[in-house]
Amino acid sequence: MQRKYLSLITVMLVAIFFSSCQDKEYALPLGKTGLNNDCIKRTLGPNIVGANIEFAYAMALPASEGKIVSSQVVATIAGATGTYLENRSFYTNSSGVDVGITVGSASVTTDVKTMVTFTKDTCAATLRYFYTIPEAARGGSVSFKFSATASNGQTVSYDMGPYTITTMDMKLDLVCTDNKAMYLSIADMALYDAAGAAANAANIDLVYLYRNIAGITFTHALVSPAASTDYLPGVTLPTGVNKSTKMSKTWALNDFNLARLQYGIYIDDVDFKVLDFTNAPNFVINLKAQAGTWVETADGKYRAYIYINAVNNTAPSMTVSIKRYKMK
Repeated sequence: MQRKYLSLITVMLVAIFFSSCQDKEYALPLGKTGLNNDCIKRTLGPNIVGANIEFAYAMALPASEGKIVSSQVVATIAGATGTYLENRSFYTNSSGVDVGITVGSASVTTDVKTMVTFTKDTCAATLRYFYTIPEAARGGSVSFKFSATASNGQTVSYDMGPYTITTMDMKLDLVCTDNKAMYLSIADMALYDAAGAAANAANIDLVYLYRNIAGITFTHALVSPAASTDYLPGVTLPTGVNKSTKMSKTWALNDFNLARLQYGIYIDDVDFKVLDFTNAPNFVINLKAQAGTWVETADGKYRAYIYINAVNNTAPSMTVSIKRYKMK
């Protein structure tokens, strides 16, 4: 009796298995009706005043229901000059290249609103939005409302944010040249020649020089005006240029905003706050491309990261990019 019972269970399980494996008739999934939208933020890393936050805003409705007539973005803080909404819809071709097709007139920005009016008959589009971060947003946050309108009267919207805006500043591609633009001001985020340094002596933090000295690996250097003269060979400092700036050399800290290479490393406000310059020297020598140095000004007002983009030993020069954080 027990064997008969087990055999019956086995037959039932086999029947259930085969019935569950039978093919079911496939039906195409039904598409969404009405006007729909979606949005992604394309840029990564800290949001820095003067830089862009980029979005891709997609909108679509079935062709039988109408077409898109307009799209707009409203920010909580008006963007700086350079803020715009693309009037081209982008797709990626088989080679992985983004291709833009014009679908509307150039965007118009009025205060916090940026708008594109469609001029082509289209029921689906993906527009890029570039928000240039204004000074008014520094240390605060900003949010965005994307929206679209269709010819059938339907509207749809998508909220993005809030996004924190950093307090730090950024300056790209300053070219230091030996015996010319060799005096660097962190306060001004600028380079000066000797005459300019004399006129702005209170703001000069570092001296750039290149020296090819036998038996010493010196080459490209950033040196505090108050450093030992051993590190300023052949340099006669302008009157009043005398600060001692603390420095900490690094290697391969390729901040993406400064280096603009393939690396996904970002220096943010918090990174400056945790630095310790207690025993830091006031000079760095033998700098190379992709090296860098953390800096604290003599008055403790600013901390910065100076990244070396490129060096030239023939016509001695060094290209640097800087992120700067105000401590007090």
